[in-house]
Amino acid sequence: MPDMTNTPDRARTRFPGISSRAYEHPADRSALVALRSLTGFDVVLRRLSGLFNERAIRLTFLASSVRASENQFHNLYDMVRDAAYILDMPEVPEVYVEQNPAANAYAIGADHPFIVVTTGLLDLHDDEELRFVIGHEVGHILSGHSVYQTMMMILTRLGSRLAWLPLGNLGIAAILMGLREWHRKSELSCDRAGLLTGQDPAAVKRALMKMAGGTRLADMNTDAFLQQAREYDQAGDVRDGMLKFLNLLGQSHPFAVVRLAEIDRWASDGEYLRILAGDYPRRADDANAKVTDEVKNAARSYKDSWERSADPFVGKVKDVADAAAGAAGGLFDKLARRGGDTSAQN
Repeated sequence: MPDMTNTPDRARTRFPGISSRAYEHPADRSALVALRSLTGFDVVLRRLSGLFNERAIRLTFLASSVRASENQFHNLYDMVRDAAYILDMPEVPEVYVEQNPAANAYAIGADHPFIVVTTGLLDLHDDEELRFVIGHEVGHILSGHSVYQTMMMILTRLGSRLAWLPLGNLGIAAILMGLREWHRKSELSCDRAGLLTGQDPAAVKRALMKMAGGTRLADMNTDAFLQQAREYDQAGDVRDGMLKFLNLLGQSHPFAVVRLAEIDRWASDGEYLRILAGDYPRRADDANAKVTDEVKNAARSYKDSWERSADPFVGKVKDVADAAAGAAGGLFDKLARRGGDTSAQN
């Protein structure tokens, strides 16, 4: 099991040629592979991206924020370069510091994605915790998430413009619901990318606890916070399970206790250590990623999480969800047999 103590700054393992598939949550990965395999999807994506003026947004941040460099926020600038080096990114993304007391960070853009962090985030975290957050955002860029996040922003804005129509917003709302479910899974993926970048599980846990309870770490306890996650999973009856589901629908991120429990499990189950040892998928093999395999992996992941869960609501819907996942896998198998096995570059 990885060392959970506070790890001082030291040489970190680099992952030459690492594919984002190494850290992506199976549900996130299957959705991305399936999307990229759709004929004409890139054309649609580019047309949607045309509604989002990336150059104008970058110019706005250039004018109103502080761009990290060797002369400004040098420490942050080094962290971004280190993260790009560790994950073997072909291009080091720009990072901007925005004056905002709310702790937040995000990656945005399609052609040349860049990272924005708020002053509230810098004030909240120490260097090792911040290294995790930066690695998380670099993971979004390596996975191509920033493109789909931009699409979600476009659809959100478009939905607000169509809200006056009687049914104009319903279709977009349905698409956004699906995108938000994907986005929540992408956040779990990039928590893993952040851990691979900082290689300090204790710092990841501190960062997530601070996102929930602020800077008073002396008044918090990792084991007690994990116990909260177990209580949240087990809480109440079927009605409480339904309420948890409804509460999550409007969230862009999974709740903090869920994220901590997920990254603690991933850091401890052997996959993290295998990647550190050099056993991970390479980008050179991404073209061979099969939709059928990824759908099955996603179904297996959901099934494993259902088996672990003590939520009574999950128990009620498990059989229905199992049947749906099996049907989805069968559909992709049929498509693969008709047109040759579908594959897509990640």
